[in-house]
Amino acid sequence: MTTARMTLEQLNAVNADDFVGALSGIFEHSRWVAEEAVAKRPFASVDALYKTMASIVDNAGDARQLALINAHPELAGKAAVRGELTHESTREQSGAGLDLCTQEEFDTLQALNSGYREKFGFPFILAVRGFDRHGIIVNFQARLNNSRDVELRESLQQIYRIARFRLDDLIVA
Repeated sequence: MTTARMTLEQLNAVNADDFVGALSGIFEHSRWVAEEAVAKRPFASVDALYKTMASIVDNAGDARQLALINAHPELAGKAAVRGELTHESTREQSGAGLDLCTQEEFDTLQALNSGYREKFGFPFILAVRGFDRHGIIVNFQARLNNSRDVELRESLQQIYRIARFRLDDLIVA
């Protein structure tokens, strides 16, 4: 389901259920972030909303953060092939050209997804906006050399970038 764009004033004014519904796709399959943010209204700016939501995740604890990371789909993974991505993820992956992979690129991404999950125990996350398939693969290969702690932190940073893009797409000035 696609949420219609709205102003920050409209978002601040809607009831709690509509607020959570509007922001439920900002953090992948993690409505709890929006559910916690609703009580902190009104927001003076999109930046204030973003910082509040990021702070909620920052303070959520390791288990909830790992669940958030694991809620993200693999890039050009099985969910994409089966058409099971969220609207937001489908748009983002298509925007980076992942729906146009050659067989060789697709096979490379599948091997990278598998190796990354095996090494770290969670999916590779990259805010793909601004990347093409080649850039994604290069980034993927480089990050496989990191430690698990570095990748946990990097995954959250990428999730925050994705969330900011999604907020900016949702809220009109």
